[in-house]
Amino acid sequence: MRLIIYNGKGGVGKTSVSAATALRLAEKGHRTIIMSVDTAHSLGDSLGVDLGPEIVNVAPNLDAFELDIIHEMKTKWSSIRDYLSAFMSSQGIDGISADEMAIFPGMEMVAALLYVLTFKKEDRYDVVVMDTAPTGETLRLMSFPDVSNWYMDKAFSMLNRFMGLARFTVGKLVDFPLPTKEVMKTITELKDQMSEVKDILEDSRNTTVRLVLNPERMAINETRRSYAYMCLYNKNVECLVINKVIPSDADGEFMRQKLVEQEGYMQMIRESFDQLKVLTAQMLKTEMRGVEKLTLLGDMLFGDSDPIETYSDESPMSFQTLSDGTDQLKIKMPFIEQDQIELYKGQENTLVLQVGSQRRTVSLPMTLAGAELLGAEFGDQCLFVRFRR
Repeated sequence: MRLIIYNGKGGVGKTSVSAATALRLAEKGHRTIIMSVDTAHSLGDSLGVDLGPEIVNVAPNLDAFELDIIHEMKTKWSSIRDYLSAFMSSQGIDGISADEMAIFPGMEMVAALLYVLTFKKEDRYDVVVMDTAPTGETLRLMSFPDVSNWYMDKAFSMLNRFMGLARFTVGKLVDFPLPTKEVMKTITELKDQMSEVKDILEDSRNTTVRLVLNPERMAINETRRSYAYMCLYNKNVECLVINKVIPSDADGEFMRQKLVEQEGYMQMIRESFDQLKVLTAQMLKTEMRGVEKLTLLGDMLFGDSDPIETYSDESPMSFQTLSDGTDQLKIKMPFIEQDQIELYKGQENTLVLQVGSQRRTVSLPMTLAGAELLGAEFGDQCLFVRFRR
């Protein structure tokens, strides 16, 4: 199954590009679904149809839906929601507030990733197009399998120990409800599913990120950061989509001045992202809404080509054994300076990387368990970390 994730700064036209891609994929005969994981959904508006949390067919070969975490908690994780709500109520929180607090931050991320896993297992679709929230939230989505596994490992072991102790103290010290076997089973399943999701997201051949931007300085700077952080989380950025490009024949003094400004930014984009495939779409005079306009956008972006194509399958992170017998971890880090990187050995065969505002714990292969960390070097927009077994 192919997974195409569109990301970019808010307002750059990410939803329109995602919808145009999904329509073109469906026209090419691919079983396609497009899902919006942005809490401020606009996918239905873009397609010109009413969308909600249930999957609906919007065109031949094309299904769509907008993720709603309240709906997901009611239909998929009712046991966890009911337990958390009961726990909050036992601590004096009223019913409505308890229901609200039972939805933890990040549950939208879990729901979105589990949909991807379900689609792959059921072989329902050839392609999943994900229209994401703006950059910051999407980075949390990309990091969630790593983070959730760590927290679930720690929290689940603590909860198990507590449950063992609670059996001897029920009625004496415990003044709140204990999780049922169903709750514990659901948490275990979630942990296992997140490991499977991690494998899907780091499959650089089938899962790729396409960054959308406009030829403007703020969008360019944010796209640089997004590209760097996606590499940190080992996600394959294969393509750059430049949207809302002013046509070269634009008339009027204002538009001509904007065109001159834009040409400078286009040159900046070409120099910054020269290693990526670039797709461009011109700005239209009318609103980009409905199948007809989205089809026109798809024509501008893809021409006669098939959007399912993977433009680059290089993984940003790789291990290799060097000629001197040592092992090396290589991590691609575009637009990062050496003084922005902090690296140290973590616990349980891990490395901890801090790059700018993002931190990632990298699990090392079992072959490097107990290996000596020899040091690290930075050069050619890559971090090289060496080990001796």
